[in-house]
Amino acid sequence: MSQLKIAVVLLVSILLQLLLREVWRPLSYIDFPLVVVVYIALQRDAWQALLVGTLAGLIVDAASGGLIGAGGFSKTLTAYVIYFAATRVNLENPLLRIPVLAAGSLLDSAIYVFWHRVLGYPPAVPFVQTMSYKLIATTVAGTLALYIIDALVAERSAQRRQFATRRRVARRSTGPLRRR
Repeated sequence: MSQLKIAVVLLVSILLQLLLREVWRPLSYIDFPLVVVVYIALQRDAWQALLVGTLAGLIVDAASGGLIGAGGFSKTLTAYVIYFAATRVNLENPLLRIPVLAAGSLLDSAIYVFWHRVLGYPPAVPFVQTMSYKLIATTVAGTLALYIIDALVAERSAQRRQFATRRRVARRSTGPLRRR
């Protein structure tokens, strides 16, 4: 995936993150930059995942007026953990991305709150409530977003679609012996 495509997808995700909370407050629980970080970490490119995680976290921290650096650190560490898991376990199956995204959301929230508490920033809302809402919203919306990003951006997705069509045609023609 080229750096230009990554930059565009990251910019769109950050804009969605910042603008949707103004439209309807519950939409602020969807962490679109985290979805992009998880997607790039699953592509097994460590430096790109770490860079995108850092940039996404710092930009959202600066724009939202929160503790600058906490989001950058949490997304960077989340990107590294997911990259590490992706190199050890085959996570190419789209269904496996759902629990990975959920785990990434939990890890990101826990690290973010940890840094706020360590540095003496009181939480604005209850931790468990926020983490559970973020887990549900990011997992549900992020699953759809991961599928869209994969379909539009990845070079390999076109190859997968081409081979899937070939497999379907081959299965139809060589299926069980048919009597005529």
